[in-house]
Amino acid sequence: MSGAGKDDDSVIAVRVGGIVVDPRSQVPVVILRALDDDTVYLPIFIGGLEATAIATVLADVQLPRPMTHDLMVSLLAHLDARVVRIVVTRLEEGTFYAEITLLDQLDVEIIVDARPSDAIALALRVGAPIYVAKAVMAEAGAVSVEEVEEQEAEAAPDAEDPTAADADVEAGPAVLGEDDDVRLEDLDPEDFGKYKM
Repeated sequence: MSGAGKDDDSVIAVRVGGIVVDPRSQVPVVILRALDDDTVYLPIFIGGLEATAIATVLADVQLPRPMTHDLMVSLLAHLDARVVRIVVTRLEEGTFYAEITLLDQLDVEIIVDARPSDAIALALRVGAPIYVAKAVMAEAGAVSVEEVEEQEAEAAPDAEDPTAADADVEAGPAVLGEDDDVRLEDLDPEDFGKYKM
């Protein structure tokens, strides 16, 4: 997976679609959506602190003191290194793995193993592209049926409205329905820290 990038056929470019809370487990989930097809997404369960680190960037919240990922950005800048990309590389026994690709001051590529949540929080802070291995998306990704139906309805406005009341998605582990999501901003700040990684 090393050196994965936009010309690599083994990965899919994604964006952070948001953070929700799984209504069953009450654990935060980051949603990565494919750039070329917004109906394809990958839900990854993350810890409360990492959810906060990602959410502060998404909401453009400026904190008075640097969080851990802000410190990482500062350290990289002082070392004259930059983040080239991050890739969610594999899924093993229910755990996602990621790699952060860096270039140092001599343009030497360095690949660092990371948790996806930390890699995503860092990528968002520096504007680095985010990728998911196609094998990971095939194994754990999902397709939002609701969004597919909306797109089909827009393409064929005279067609009957589909009635898929049971589920909003097909495939994927512990996927979230739009109507069942608990948004991160609905949580009490004291709830953070209760979640295990």
